[in-house]
Amino acid sequence: MKKRILFVCVHNSARSQMAEAFCNQLGGDQFRAESAGLEPGKLNPQVVKVMQEVGIDISGNECNSVFDFFKQGRSYSYLITVCDQNAAERCPVFPGLVIDGRLHWSFKDPSSFTGDEKEILEKTREVRDEIKQQIMEFMENIL
Repeated sequence: MKKRILFVCVHNSARSQMAEAFCNQLGGDQFRAESAGLEPGKLNPQVVKVMQEVGIDISGNECNSVFDFFKQGRSYSYLITVCDQNAAERCPVFPGLVIDGRLHWSFKDPSSFTGDEKEILEKTREVRDEIKQQIMEFMENIL
């Protein structure tokens, strides 16, 4: 049976979307990931671009509400929050059933990046690569 993972951040527009995509791509036979936010926003266009660079299309993804998932009675093996330290106090909590554990991984928020398009994309790529690495380590440890 697949382990169900919920990745959560404030807007579900960047970090949690990348984590969900990598988890489903890399662990598709062992894991089933979803993502949600406290205040669902709009998908970050730079995140869509940098994910396309590694062959993952998230352009059709919706930004989900953690409260909608809770109301639907969903349960998860793991809940993983991916907010940075600056947003830690606003990082959402999923009040539903979490069986194996709640984890926090701190990643910088791509929506806070400044500079020209090239600089923003470079910083977003760094976060993307950090998230992928964290997902791979997590899967190794669980399996």
